[in-house]
Amino acid sequence: MTTLLPEPGPTTDVRELFLTYLDHYRESVADTVEALGEERAREFRLPSGWAPIELVKHLTFMERRWVVWGIAGAAVTEPWGDSVDERWTVGPDESVAELLAALRGSGAATRRIVGARALDAASAAGGRFPKGREEPPSVVAVLFHVLQEYARHAGHLDIVRELIEDGQRTRNSSTE
Repeated sequence: MTTLLPEPGPTTDVRELFLTYLDHYRESVADTVEALGEERAREFRLPSGWAPIELVKHLTFMERRWVVWGIAGAAVTEPWGDSVDERWTVGPDESVAELLAALRGSGAATRRIVGARALDAASAAGGRFPKGREEPPSVVAVLFHVLQEYARHAGHLDIVRELIEDGQRTRNSSTE
């Protein structure tokens, strides 16, 4: 399981720092949800009512919205497809394995897109950022936003995992 943050080093390559930390958080989320398994990844433990599998789907769509649709300005089918009525959703036919593959695919797309652009360049106008409005954010500003989303949600997931595992221990001890 991915738990330790990458060690800071002497690099001044800001692009690689962002991408390395994004990879780290993405894999940390993937490892945690994969370890829960299909059934436990669908458990709801918080009053807000989301399950770990839904978080994976949300992060996939969030990264696509900001990087593919935002930075690159590419067309994205259903950019808000992770939610219905502002609640994260996962269908019964969607599996942990396929959603983790999509999450990792989003990471690969992020590396390709960010690798082809200057960090101080503006994101594309016309996708997530409509033409004729204020200037789109820079690539580095979007990367910072995506990184903070991953870090915040990875912390949420750690708490939910503990609640799920504690619930499992409680169920197991009551049946003994």
